[in-house]
Amino acid sequence: MNWFFLTLGFSGLSPKAPGTVGTLVSLPFGMLILIYFDTNTLFLATLLISLIAIKSINIYEEKSGNHDDQRIVIDELAGMWLALSIAPAMGVAPEAVTDLSNGFLIQSILAFALFRYFDITKPSIIGRIDREAKGGVGVMGDDIIAGIAAGISTAALWQGYIYLIS
Repeated sequence: MNWFFLTLGFSGLSPKAPGTVGTLVSLPFGMLILIYFDTNTLFLATLLISLIAIKSINIYEEKSGNHDDQRIVIDELAGMWLALSIAPAMGVAPEAVTDLSNGFLIQSILAFALFRYFDITKPSIIGRIDREAKGGVGVMGDDIIAGIAAGISTAALWQGYIYLIS
């Protein structure tokens, strides 16, 4: 169970770009939570999963001696879901998902792209957390901050776009 959880249903076992694959797996599930529940549910689920993941990663690292194993991609889920909690941060009816005027799909895709950018390039505090924090906090921390940065950036870009077209 623990390996299934940490690798996000074994998506982290992808031989190429396991982080991107893990994020791609996370995106539609996060979108479904926004569609059928709400932003608060997605945010609280992210917090719960993050706390469980930190403990599970600590146990894994203690047993294996391997810090930040690339196959562990539950951190990508936390980052992606935080980005979605901030932007688009709205629920839509299932039939309205493909209606581009409400911005849900566009913001979700933009949040994915920006999260991957921040997670890969690790600018500023994201890189510092990645380098200096130990254990589960280190593995999860950089992705959590990258998710927050992606969500804020997505929201700002979307609002800028809305301002320009109106």
